[in-house]
This record gives sequence, structure tokens and C-alpha cells, in this order.
Amino acid sequence: MSEISALPASLVEWLSAREELQGIRFLTEYPAVKKAIPLRHTTVAVGIGGMEITDSFTENENGVLVENEYCRQVLIRVKLSIHAPFAAGGTACHDAFTDIIDCLSFDSDLEILESGCNGITADRDTDAFVLDAFMRVKAALCPAETSSLVLPSFFSKTLLCASHINDDSIHLTGAQQTYLEQPFQTGSYFGTGNASRSISLGFQPKAVLIFVSGLPLYDPYDGNTTAAGIGLASGCSAGIALTGTGFRVTQVDTPAQGEVAPQLNRLGVTYCYIAFR
Repeated sequence: MSEISALPASLVEWLSAREELQGIRFLTEYPAVKKAIPLRHTTVAVGIGGMEITDSFTENENGVLVENEYCRQVLIRVKLSIHAPFAAGGTACHDAFTDIIDCLSFDSDLEILESGCNGITADRDTDAFVLDAFMRVKAALCPAETSSLVLPSFFSKTLLCASHINDDSIHLTGAQQTYLEQPFQTGSYFGTGNASRSISLGFQPKAVLIFVSGLPLYDPYDGNTTAAGIGLASGCSAGIALTGTGFRVTQVDTPAQGEVAPQLNRLGVTYCYIAFR
């Protein structure tokens, strides 16, 4: 059942729960089925008389109408067949119609553009007065919209465009959008002197560059130590390793004979880094 075709049942459920409409029985049949003879309670059958789905437009800051690519506008004609017992009089039909429209207009999020009714007729088969009424409802079918009115099957807003929105082959995923907006992350950390230390970024980097703030990348007077490093997915310089959530650095205070000591966590030193997603 589509969201629009489920609207009559949703309306019946909502209207039936209204305390001010407790004297009215609501049905989802349209046209109304034969009632018990004689009819004892005002009965309203809810149905759809037609609909029109069109493109949706929003006015931008320059006053130009711009088409909403993933939203549609729908105008739905809801038909109400109102039956009132002869004993209640013909005004009972109009009273029921007025009460229903008032409830939907002021207590729900339905946007009712128009409502009206025809003349009252008499149905001898049910000993009831009959009033054929209608209302035109406007809705925006868009996944981002919600409604406080409990008509979930209709106001889910997934009709027409959810399958298009969720198609990752033509739309960016959340991770892809983040990459475009922030392809890299910069930061700094304060050296603790520990032999090993992990820095968390919240993502697995493809490349990381580390250097000491205020110093050159290479110290020509101390060729046995290094305070800068580069980490790539294909390989890393001494003292740095990429992890699933960031990177790890090491601190070697005294280099072994003939080797270079990475010093990427020296106590009291501020290190800067740039990490690429």
C-alpha cells in the first residue's frame, strides 16, 4: 500500500481518537457501504477523490524560483461521505463536517487549501441524510520533512524519491561528503617523553606529516636524531606508523651505533601534524 493510498486509514485512525468527535463513527470506505436500518449514529466514510503531483519550487534569496530536485508537491482531494440519522436532522451533517475540518485545520499539520460540500440528500435505504463533502490537502513529499500529526504511512515522505536519495552510485555517501568538505586535518600534541604514543584522529589517514613547531625539518648539527616524520599507506619514515584511527609515534633518546633515533615524543616539545583522509 502506498503512502497516499494509506491516507484515508490514517485519517480515520486520527479522527476516531479525537475526544470532540466521539459521537461520529469513521470508516475507510468510499463510497459508503449500506448502513444498518435505521442509522443510529452519524457516520463518515473517508476516501480519495483524486490527486495531482507536480514539481516543487522554492524562492531563493534573489527572488527566483528554484526547483527542489528531490521533492514533489501533491494536491490530494479527500472525499467525506457524511451520513446522519433522520432523527438528528440535516444540520447534523453540516455540524459533523465543520467539526472535522476544524480539528484537521487547527490540531493537525495537514495544509488544507479548500473544503466544501454539496447539498444534503435523503437516503431512504438507511433512513439518513447524506452530505457529500471534500477537502483539498497540500503536502510536500520530501524525505527530510516530518510532521507532528500521527499519520506515519502518509507523512514518512519517502514516496517518489527515497530510492533515488539512497542510491550511492549517483549520490555521495556521508564519508565522501566529509572528504570533500575536509580532505585533511591539522593539529598538534605535546611531547610526554614516553617511548611510544598513539594520536587519535577519528579516522584512518592515508598520509601524515609531523614536525616540531618552530624548528626546521632537519638539524644539520645533529645527524643522529630526527624530529620529523612522514607516514604513508605504502610506508613510513622511522618513528611513525599509521593506525586505523590515527597514527603512532616513538621516542628514542639515544640512537644505536650507526642508526638515527626518531624523537617524535620528546618531553616538553610541541609537535604539529597534518593528516590526510
